[in-house]
Amino acid sequence: MLGSSASYERHPMRWLEKLIENLILASRWLLVVFYLGLAVALAIYAFAFTLKLGGFFGSVMALGETDLLLKMLSLIDAALVASLIVMVIISGYENFVSSFDDNEAQLSWLGKIDVGSLKIKVASTIVAISSIHLLQVFLNLPQYTTMQLMWFTIIHMAFVLSALFLGLIDKIMSSTKKEK
Repeated sequence: MLGSSASYERHPMRWLEKLIENLILASRWLLVVFYLGLAVALAIYAFAFTLKLGGFFGSVMALGETDLLLKMLSLIDAALVASLIVMVIISGYENFVSSFDDNEAQLSWLGKIDVGSLKIKVASTIVAISSIHLLQVFLNLPQYTTMQLMWFTIIHMAFVLSALFLGLIDKIMSSTKKEK
């Protein structure tokens, strides 16, 4: 038995190894500071969103169709960013710190998102956000040079390719796990 006193007598440094392992496992609780910080940042972002929404209501009658669409895209963009933050907080806590035992009925997807699928969800959300920004740029075409448009498109395509490669890697990893 590994935890018996005989084991400690045969391996005098076993207690030090056990202490180090326990410290490393306990260090995962330091992540809580980051998740709580993200929750505070989300609250600040929600406040800023509320102010943006109030400004949108105040100017809705004076906006043209393109400007109205741009404002709505901006609100969608904010919702995607907020969703991304919530996804990282909940999934990260569930995967790396502790499980949400009492709340599983409320969040049916909880515990189903592993690190690989979280990466894909984050990447696809970033692609969606980038798509919205690119659409906003194209709706304001006269404000940008050809060089800027080219770089915006190249950067967006880099996000798209990254998300595709993450998905491909996850698929390969999943099929490798199923074969074992």
